[in-house]
Amino acid sequence: MDPGNLTKINRWKLLLFLLVSSGLQTVRGLWPLPQSISRSSERFSLQPDAFYFTYGEHSAAKYGCSILDEAFKRYFPLIFPDYFHKPSFHPRPVQDPSFTVVVSVDRDDCQGYPGEDSSERYNLSVSESYATLNAESVWGALRGLETFSQLVYQDNSGTYYVNKTDIQDFPRFPFRGILLDTSRHYLPLQTIFKTLDGMAYSKFNVFHWHIVDDPSFPYQSRTFPDLSSKGAYHPSTHVYTQEDVQRVISYAQLRGIRVLPEFDSPGHTLSWGKGQPDLLTPCYRGGSPSGTFGPVNPSLSSTYEFMYKMFKEVSQVFPDSYIHLGGDEVNFSCWKSNPDVRAFMGKMGFGSDFTQLEAFYMETIMNITIALNRTAIVWQDVFDYHEKIPQSTVLHIWKGLPPAYHDELARMTKAGMRVILAAPWYINHISYGQDWRNYYSVQPLNFTGTEEQKKLVIGGEVCMWGEYIDATNLTPRLWPRGCAAAERLWSDEKQTTSVDKAFPRLNEFRCMLLRRGIQAEPLFTGHCKQERPMQALSPEAHGLQKNNRPQEETGRNFHPLAACTIWTNLKS
Repeated sequence: MDPGNLTKINRWKLLLFLLVSSGLQTVRGLWPLPQSISRSSERFSLQPDAFYFTYGEHSAAKYGCSILDEAFKRYFPLIFPDYFHKPSFHPRPVQDPSFTVVVSVDRDDCQGYPGEDSSERYNLSVSESYATLNAESVWGALRGLETFSQLVYQDNSGTYYVNKTDIQDFPRFPFRGILLDTSRHYLPLQTIFKTLDGMAYSKFNVFHWHIVDDPSFPYQSRTFPDLSSKGAYHPSTHVYTQEDVQRVISYAQLRGIRVLPEFDSPGHTLSWGKGQPDLLTPCYRGGSPSGTFGPVNPSLSSTYEFMYKMFKEVSQVFPDSYIHLGGDEVNFSCWKSNPDVRAFMGKMGFGSDFTQLEAFYMETIMNITIALNRTAIVWQDVFDYHEKIPQSTVLHIWKGLPPAYHDELARMTKAGMRVILAAPWYINHISYGQDWRNYYSVQPLNFTGTEEQKKLVIGGEVCMWGEYIDATNLTPRLWPRGCAAAERLWSDEKQTTSVDKAFPRLNEFRCMLLRRGIQAEPLFTGHCKQERPMQALSPEAHGLQKNNRPQEETGRNFHPLAACTIWTNLKS
């Protein structure tokens, strides 16, 4: 053969290899990108009626582990979304078509809740007829199940496939949160559940529940029931009962998500005062009470007695080790107008420095959380006022553009404090175009500091404040824009620097979210492969029988056969 032709053939082989390798890196909407992935072109067909979940022989968790048993049931229809809606009539191949996902964990965390030290590391290996998923904890196993579900795809005929794949994965940061504000607009439980689903798909692990604020107090307290009966928008329809809160915590637990409650004070508390007399500071005008109220009154001992009882209840209701105490945006004007507050400041030696008064209040509240064996999180204002902050406290950055929050990161970590970064991910702010690119380009550790300082940055958070957000627009505004932060907080930054390379993966992931019932807004022009115009759907696809009567359902995307299939497989 002519050497020149051989060279051309080798070049074509190299080009083909590069094209295949490039395609493998795209990994069909896998999001966030794993730390290490090796994927070949060899693929294996999956048949839903011959697909099994089971526990490994040496797994610490076994059948009866509710976290994983429920995950197996939940992921079956996610892996095979068309199975119950479009039955397959393909003839069975002669060879054994079964495929088993074998899950093994080192620790039995089945009765607990995810926490700040929970391991989410996992290894996933996909071969012919089986996949092995090994994790240190059930929380890592959940992340691995999500990854496996994203590896499964369909060809044009509807056949399910998964490629031979090896993945070693773990999160870059242990704290990856989403904040929802349920005070400015009440969010129904189903909306919160839908958000928790999207978080699990994107590997977020902290639901920061900013549950109360100035406009309303929807948390129904056992100890102080008047807080919600007088402070909520409506005392029965716009409240979260104790049962509601437990449902949210349980729903999150099954998805490996922590629930972090925030009860912000001394500011942002106008709704508190409606149900708790003498808690807020009376404002004065011209030497007389004006009839308006300001922040919590820090000069009264009754204030701290109330706060102790309140946070004692919160620590009993919410199992997480963190409690967010707020501490931001305190307006001093009302304190300045009140003669009793000024007299208290004189007695304490604060002079006219009201930052010292706020420091006194916040230090007392932080000490209450320590006494309750909880770790406090506070907004950056508390640090900026040079308050005496317990070293265990976590600081939360919410202000500024990159130069400002980079400087803040440097100062806080130099002081030895742990930090959460939220400033670049206030995605309730909207703009025309692909603003997700800005969120994706954030570099959380791009500040001046030592490696030890950078280890103190424990993660970041997407914030969805509720001035203009309610159940009608929360989901499309949050997804897929929030996914940009999900990858930045999970994946290796060096492998995920290009927004252009990320775009096709995120676009595919957005289509997957739609298929899973998350109404994620489009990234740009285009369409999803599984899109079917509503007018093209048959009556059966609309959930109707031919006689137009609704089909019976047992839950979202669920069919009685699914549970039977999976439970049978678990026992086999």
